[in-house]
Amino acid sequence: MAGERHGAVQINETLRDDELRAILARLDSDKDKEVFGLVCKRWLHLQSTDRRRLCARAGPHMLRKIAARFTRILELDLSQSVGITDAGMVAIGSVLSSLQSLDVSFCRKLTDKGLSAVTEGCRDLRSLYLTGCKSVTDALLRALSLNCQNLEVLGLEGCTGITDSGLVVLVDGCHKMKHLDINKCINVGDSGVASVSKACSLSLKTLKLMDCYKLGDISILSLARFCINLETLAIGGCRGLSDESMKSLAAAPNHNLRTLRMDWCSNLSDSTVKCLLSQCKNLEVLDIGCCEEVTDAAFQGLSNEGNELVLKFLKVTSCPKITVAGISMLLESCKSLQYLDVRSCPLVTEAGCDEAGVQFPKWCKVNYDGRLIEPDVLV
Repeated sequence: MAGERHGAVQINETLRDDELRAILARLDSDKDKEVFGLVCKRWLHLQSTDRRRLCARAGPHMLRKIAARFTRILELDLSQSVGITDAGMVAIGSVLSSLQSLDVSFCRKLTDKGLSAVTEGCRDLRSLYLTGCKSVTDALLRALSLNCQNLEVLGLEGCTGITDSGLVVLVDGCHKMKHLDINKCINVGDSGVASVSKACSLSLKTLKLMDCYKLGDISILSLARFCINLETLAIGGCRGLSDESMKSLAAAPNHNLRTLRMDWCSNLSDSTVKCLLSQCKNLEVLDIGCCEEVTDAAFQGLSNEGNELVLKFLKVTSCPKITVAGISMLLESCKSLQYLDVRSCPLVTEAGCDEAGVQFPKWCKVNYDGRLIEPDVLV
């Protein structure tokens, strides 16, 4: 027995690091990979340095440990880690040079100082999520423009310190932006959005501008003119928009628009909705909730144009002038509808639809009273 033990193969002495990494790569589940790291310190080190994604709720001390241990990580989600400070961001910037995606949403203690350190150390950053980080200002956008020119996704919802000047500087260096969320950035107006649309005309696919009260027609006209690949646009609560600019968007040679949220755009009328439905051939998701001037006329005659709509999700909540007759007209040219939200539409009830013999597609769910959960595409 002693001789057998003496002649046994010692895995740690036989296998090189690259061979152990190859074994680790064959493990499918995260749980198995965690168990791999429990074998010994060497295997733990290999497992840690090989990890590419990590989601954690960390405080300052834990964040420094994470940065020291997972040195080759590409995606780091620290959202809602309310205790982390600029010092933690400095640690990330000094160690995680390969980092491509960082989510620090609702980490309200963070400021431009710490996040700028990330931009200096993580120059291949592609995605940055800062929702609810209210201390962020244009200074960070300047740092991103200088250091992270491969940036494609930027989430700034509720960052009220961002202004037009910051967006102008941002896109001076970051031309590859695909997804930009500036919902509730109340100090952003037309000049900032126009700069984004020109600088990122080929790359921009998603733009979220909810409750940006300063926006007007200039923003929409610029998007219609330059952003030929735009697929998702959220302008809900932008009450300064008119039919003129929205019709220009509908008539633009770009017909890639698939998702449009324009609830609470109270100046928009039937003509805008009709243009969007008839001219945006790829439109699948439309939210016109609380557009109180929209009537059945928005859906009249759509079937006569010979084009069947590809619309799948429609929200018309709190549109008091839409009736069962209007819904019937819509369905004549829209056979692919999967979800219809008619909450708080007093003239569209379940009983009224049944009485009128309205024929919904068999897979369509109709939300009359809020008992159905909204699909993610509408949230």
